[in-house]
Amino acid sequence: MATAAVGGSHLVAATQAGALFGWQLLWVIVAVNVLKYPFFRFGVEYTLHTKQSLVKGYKDKNPSLFYLFVAINLLAAVVNSAGVLLLTAALLQYILPWSLALTTICYGLLAVCLAILIFGHYKLLDSASKVIMVFLCLATTAALIVAVSNGPAHPVPTTVAPSPYELALLGFMVALMGWMPAPIEISAINSLWLKTKLKANQLTREQSLFDFNLGYAVTLLLALMFFVLGVLLQYGQTQEIQLAGVAFSKQLIDMYALTIGEWARWLIAVVAFLCMFGTTLTVLDGYARTLDESLKIIKPHNNRYSLSAIIAIQSGLGMVVVLFFKGNLKDMLMFAMTLAFLTTPFFAWLNLSLIRGEIFDAQPKSVKVLSVIGLVYLVAFSLLFVVWKWIL
Repeated sequence: MATAAVGGSHLVAATQAGALFGWQLLWVIVAVNVLKYPFFRFGVEYTLHTKQSLVKGYKDKNPSLFYLFVAINLLAAVVNSAGVLLLTAALLQYILPWSLALTTICYGLLAVCLAILIFGHYKLLDSASKVIMVFLCLATTAALIVAVSNGPAHPVPTTVAPSPYELALLGFMVALMGWMPAPIEISAINSLWLKTKLKANQLTREQSLFDFNLGYAVTLLLALMFFVLGVLLQYGQTQEIQLAGVAFSKQLIDMYALTIGEWARWLIAVVAFLCMFGTTLTVLDGYARTLDESLKIIKPHNNRYSLSAIIAIQSGLGMVVVLFFKGNLKDMLMFAMTLAFLTTPFFAWLNLSLIRGEIFDAQPKSVKVLSVIGLVYLVAFSLLFVVWKWIL
């Protein structure tokens, strides 16, 4: 789950929130991570208690809601796959010594991803991604320590900083919260991973919750680190902050090179690319698993190739979206993040509704309170955005 989370939300959204608005959105980074926490946790708790996935729980609760979940998940699978694929391609485009079109790189990356997932070599890359994540954490920590000791890289603007609270910038705040720390439907994917893990390992509730809490804490910590780096190294600069594409990739890698040292530029570029590549693989695999599980619930079958077929179809549809947005990666990412946030209240309510009764009673009081506050916050922000975007 942590591997899936640390991608566009951290490298793009958190960094740019600090770079564009200084410290003003620090509370949003913290709030959305904290208020989404109960709904991710409920997925873990439900699977630990019932030994079933959240997907099965949705079907048992209400078939109509289950089919709505499948429809939303199908849309999210295609859009989010396209979003992370485009961002990964942009990072690779920066690394490559020769010039290639972004769509050409996307085709190549997608072919490699399909080969890894369909031919069963994902476990090897999953292990490697943990090493990559550790290296990214260490490199980001080192960059942050140097940046804090050096102070802001650019003079603090003497003019009044732009306010993110103007209605015109509501879209940016919603996009920021959509993928932070991850789209909330990742809770269903994580539930499937945990269900599989429980079949192979004897894990206690305490062990499983410790694993989940540790991963979630790391994603929050990294989000704060990227945000602070954006404030210290990019806020106040005269150069326009790039929101996507190769120009964004260069500014991201510059943050590390200017702090750790120029020698680290290409090393960090490769690590950032591999981090996003791991995220792309995880997203393709995870969404396909939820769709495959949904299909097995709708029409039980033992076709061992169904997951591979769904991955291939999802990839093809994702590539169609890539081709549509190929001229504007910024719009693609904003669309994907906004869609993720607007569907968040639905998934949050679904997860909360499944753990009523015995499982809910076993939750700490702080989690119960956070779940109520979080649901109100997510619904209110979504309604505000809908009114602003389509009614006002």
